[in-house]
Amino acid sequence: MSEDREAEVSEWQERITGEWYGLPSVFDADGAHTGFNKVNRSSVFEDGVTTYYMHCNFMNTGPLRNRFEIKDFAFGVDDGGNNRVYLGPDFFGAGHPYGSLVDSHYYSPAWRADLNTMNQILPDGVTQVYSSLLFEGPTLFSVFNGVYLNAHDYDTNPETRAHIDAFLVKEREMAAWSHVLPDRTSGTFSGTCEVFGPDQEKKGEVEVSVRHDPIDLVRANQTWELSGVVNHKFSYVRQRNSNRHTYEGPDLYGNAINYGRALYTTQHHSSEAFKVKGREFIIDSDYTMAVAWKLYFGDLMTDLVFGPLRWTPDS
Repeated sequence: MSEDREAEVSEWQERITGEWYGLPSVFDADGAHTGFNKVNRSSVFEDGVTTYYMHCNFMNTGPLRNRFEIKDFAFGVDDGGNNRVYLGPDFFGAGHPYGSLVDSHYYSPAWRADLNTMNQILPDGVTQVYSSLLFEGPTLFSVFNGVYLNAHDYDTNPETRAHIDAFLVKEREMAAWSHVLPDRTSGTFSGTCEVFGPDQEKKGEVEVSVRHDPIDLVRANQTWELSGVVNHKFSYVRQRNSNRHTYEGPDLYGNAINYGRALYTTQHHSSEAFKVKGREFIIDSDYTMAVAWKLYFGDLMTDLVFGPLRWTPDS
């Protein structure tokens, strides 16, 4: 790595400057909420070197408690190219930035876990939607997810401290909420999302509309439409059984599982070599949803679509 590369601050590093405050939930592989991981995170660029710090306080019960007992982490980051390479000693792997979203795949020796982590900063610049899927080989054994807020003066500004503390209280209340969409009210999830290609370059934007019409308390007709630099329209019946979900055509078939407010989904087109893999996260009691969808032709990712969607019920 050259001195010039070391001296540069990446776009992602600029986005995450400051400290992020959150109370992510901890789930077991079946989706049961087992507690929290109170995390303070910061990424510091100093003397040409980026170092990432994490202080964790696991308030967790059951078999996962012992696994996550190690709490304090620091690791170097090579942030000079298109990837954030994690250099250890506490995490090894890489994160791949797509504008305001980073999709990371790395390993924690302390937790003995292979992690796939997605950090999505919303357009306000201070809200970050986070999730980590933790694996042993191909087997999922735990999931972390939650929402963070950014602050630069928590320790010195009483108003900031009050705002962050109230947010953490609200996150505790919402932590175990299941990803359940309105079951008696029709309406539309809509918003403007960014689109990036697999080369991590921005293609542009799309207008997203997800029409939602409940059939009964566990089923709904949905029509999902993207228009802009990417254009797709699909309809399907969505059904929920506990925290398991299925998509039952006519255009898309697939399934999903939610860990609290975060839904992890895969959908396959009925007659084309097209599929969607994504995370849909309900971030507040108004059903505001942060979505991140990977679009595929066959097994090749063609587009990454992400952004916030607002829920508007029919009047």
